Amino acid sequence: MKILFATDGSECSEAAAKFLTRFHFTPRDEIVVLHVVSEIPYDDDYHAQIRYVIRKVAPKILHSALRILKPVQARISSMEEEGAPDTTIIKIATDSSADLVVMGARGLKGITSLFLGSVTRSVAINSPKPVLVTKPYQWEEPERMKILFATDGSPSALSTARLLAAMPFPPHAELTIMNVAWSAASDIPERFFMEVDDKIKQDVAMARKIEMERSEKIIEEAKAHLGRRFARVTAIAKGGDPSLEILNESESEKPDLIAMGSRGMKGIKGMLGSVSRRILSRSQCPVLIGKTGEG
Repeated sequence: MKILFATDGSECSEAAAKFLTRFHFTPRDEIVVLHVVSEIPYDDDYHAQIRYVIRKVAPKILHSALRILKPVQARISSMEEEGAPDTTIIKIATDSSADLVVMGARGLKGITSLFLGSVTRSVAINSPKPVLVTKPYQWEEPERMKILFATDGSPSALSTARLLAAMPFPPHAELTIMNVAWSAASDIPERFFMEVDDKIKQDVAMARKIEMERSEKIIEEAKAHLGRRFARVTAIAKGGDPSLEILNESESEKPDLIAMGSRGMKGIKGMLGSVSRRILSRSQCPVLIGKTGEG
């Protein structure tokens, strides 16, 4: 597996490097550590001094990341580029045929799990390659790595399943496959459901039965890709709002990683679906956004 790890030297980037040390890489794997120096489109003396300081600091940023990654068994290299950080990261990931882009969730200080930095958000949305966004841990690190894979059966979800099967997770990693069946009836508060007539209640019950049967099929399809890859695989099928149910499950089970596809509006390149956007913004743990690789 080839990983492009984009670092800006922040605490969030260093946390991302530490997260990578939890994987069991081999010498067949490769990690490219990238630092992008932002372009300064001015030539006056003041900006020349700023440019000089940035250039002087850049090697230290790379060295810091390399020091953290030293225990990793993968082949590690580093590179420094100049340009707009988001488009440069995406271009290098695409040109180098990286399997995965890894970034820290640098956001607004003091605001927990609500906002991502603009560069991280842009890469997550526009990259044709899968993106893993790490976040500082909100709970104690468990002995075993736990992954929550939220799937809706879409092509991007199946691509995410194939990516998970190829990732060098540590031995004894545990996987939970989750599908949330949403229906229009979910918007009716339970205390008002008594006002719905019996015919509609029967139709809703039948629709929910069909939804749960479909949910079970989606989970079985994911198991076909992942069942032999993990020491333990469990399945959860629920009804309701997907974003809320996934976040609630994450709060309850405290996984090390949430993985999901980037299902969005068809025909709009890079558009993330509303569910993946909400999870990426609000999750307290790292989030892997899989892509179909199309376009």
